[in-house]
Amino acid sequence: MKALQAYLMFLSNCQSLEELWAEHVAQMTTYGFDRLIYGFTRYRTQTSLGDPEDFVILTNQPQEYMDVFLGEGRYFHAPMVKWALEHEGAGSWRMLFDMVNTGTMTADERRMFEFNQKMNVTAGYTISFKSISARSKGAMALTARPGLSQDDVDAIWAEHGRDIHLMNNIAHLKILTLPYSAPNRALTKRQREALEWVGDGKTTQDIAMLMGLTPATVEKHLRLARESLSVETTAQAVLKAAFQNQMFVMDL
Repeated sequence: MKALQAYLMFLSNCQSLEELWAEHVAQMTTYGFDRLIYGFTRYRTQTSLGDPEDFVILTNQPQEYMDVFLGEGRYFHAPMVKWALEHEGAGSWRMLFDMVNTGTMTADERRMFEFNQKMNVTAGYTISFKSISARSKGAMALTARPGLSQDDVDAIWAEHGRDIHLMNNIAHLKILTLPYSAPNRALTKRQREALEWVGDGKTTQDIAMLMGLTPATVEKHLRLARESLSVETTAQAVLKAAFQNQMFVMDL
C-alpha cells in the first residue's frame, strides 16, 4: 500500500511527460509488463481514429514493432484495439486465443495476431479508459515479458489487477494535463506566444504591440503555427494547441 501511495503521489506532482513515462514503465515492469503502448485521440469518428500524427503515443516497444503497428496502420486491425473502442475497463488477451480457436478472426486480424506472436507480444492486458467525449478515446496495452503465459498474466492480474488498473487510470488522467506534440508539430516560443494572445482575444495590431513586432511578423508566426499544427485557420490552431497543452505553459 505504501508503494502504491508513493507512486500516486509521484504522478500527482509530476510535471514532465518524459519523467512520468519512464517511471510508469518501470512501475509496470515490476508486475511483469515490460512493454507498453499508450494511445489517445481526440479526433475519433465512426470510421477512423483520426490522423495518426495527432495521436498521443507513448511506448517503449522497439521501433521495428511500431513501424509496422503504427507506421503501416496495423493497429486498425488489432483485435484488442477494436475491443478498447467498444469497451471500458481491463481486458485479458485471453480473448485473442478464444478468437483463434473459434475461427472468428478476420484475415487482417489474424495477420496482426501472427505478427505479435513473431515479436513476442503474446500475453498481456489492455486497459480502455473512460472517454470524456464521443470523439476521444484512450487505452494502454500492457505486454508481458517473454516467458510469461496468459495464464501467468491472468494470475498476476487476479492478485494485483486493481492496483495496476488504478495506477494506469491516474497516469492517463495526468498525461492529459501535460504538454504533448508530435515531433514535427511542436510550436516555437514565438508561435505559442502569438497564439496565446489570439486566445486572449487580441487583434493582430494588439499582438504586434505586445510582442514588439510588426503585424506582418505576427502574421508569419501565426501562419507557421497553423502549418505546424496542420490546420487551416488560426481559431483551429488555438483549439488544437490548447488540446495538446502547448499554450499557457509554465516554463519550469
